[in-house]
Amino acid sequence: MLILIPQDAATTFRASGAWGRLSLRISHPDDLAVVGGISEGGGSIISVDPPPPAPRLLAGCDSRPTGYWYQANSELHALWYLLRARRGTSMKLDAFKDAVPSGFKTPGDGGYVAITHAPGVKDAFPESGLPDLVAWHVTRAGFQPIEASAEPETTGIRQLGGHWPVKELQNTRIMLVGAGSIGSATAHALAGYGVGHLTLVDPDRLDWHNLVRHTSARRHIGRHKVTALAEELAALRPDTTVSALALDVIEHADHIRALLADTHLVVCTADGVAPRRVTGHLARRAGLTAVLACVLQDGALGEILRLRPWPQHGCLTCRRRTLAEAGGLDPELALDAGYGTGTRHRPMTAVGSDLHLVAQLAAKTAVATVLQRAGHPDQRLPGEHALLGLRRQPDWAPPFDLGHTAELRWLPATPPRSGCPTCEAP
Repeated sequence: MLILIPQDAATTFRASGAWGRLSLRISHPDDLAVVGGISEGGGSIISVDPPPPAPRLLAGCDSRPTGYWYQANSELHALWYLLRARRGTSMKLDAFKDAVPSGFKTPGDGGYVAITHAPGVKDAFPESGLPDLVAWHVTRAGFQPIEASAEPETTGIRQLGGHWPVKELQNTRIMLVGAGSIGSATAHALAGYGVGHLTLVDPDRLDWHNLVRHTSARRHIGRHKVTALAEELAALRPDTTVSALALDVIEHADHIRALLADTHLVVCTADGVAPRRVTGHLARRAGLTAVLACVLQDGALGEILRLRPWPQHGCLTCRRRTLAEAGGLDPELALDAGYGTGTRHRPMTAVGSDLHLVAQLAAKTAVATVLQRAGHPDQRLPGEHALLGLRRQPDWAPPFDLGHTAELRWLPATPPRSGCPTCEAP
């Protein structure tokens, strides 16, 4: 069995006296229990569940008196560690009784579960990592360790503080245009990196055919994609604040333009040529970097474009035209075809995991851009235009002629073109 000790319960154990009674909610099919109530000495058992509407672990199981908790010496917890390594080994009951200074209760026929708190274990065994809260099965014949897991005081992205630039990313605001297959995975990845504020923009609703590639579940069918995503992220990544806007970036460009004043970077994963060009235009006019992500050639290539509002960096249209004049091709037009609309001989075969791989690279590009600007030179990317081989395409014109699956090619930016309405000052 595994016994979970939520933070409120752990705090109560650490602040209480020498012993008390214990109630657990137990799920026998899962062989899992959670601490639901604690008493001080022989007093009444008080609930240690979080107040509503916070979720309770094993909420469907009743809490019932199951055992006791004791304050114990540090040597008992060192013994807990050793006995866990020797599965099935038990110790005589006297050793447990001697380690508990007061309140010890003699077990009945079935024994009981005990949790011990050793407040001095970190000082007694520095660098050992021994927990100050552990669990036991205590019987007349002896006692054995039980697996226990106490919720740490710090959870979420803040656990990485000191090893990852948590503060910079928690203060970062990113707008994500497009909450479809790539967009939903990008949102999860950005939140996973610790981006503190996401604004999701997409007017579409989740439909049946989306399920094969989207991160949202079947229960969200018919709802706006941004609403479903916001709910999922709130449950999975509470360190990220999400604003869900069921808006079209073209139709509601004025609304989007106003929001960019409070945004640090824009990521566009929208389908189609027009939304990508409008997003790039709005970002450049706002002086923001835009990261555009898509798949090309029926899902064979992933592409990430970083459009920075710099004098020598052209917009999306300028880059495509420069590429075409150099003998390449303009893959942009194929982006208006939806997944599953290819011909029998060239089906659209973009699968969810490939799209999510592109999403991960888009999120990495966005986060690296933010961190490099914040003074982290180790986040510098090798270029401004990434091509990722999802299936080898050696027959395509350069630079799309990737010869191997998973090959990653980075290209530099190309300058603005004369007369460009996006790149030149209005």
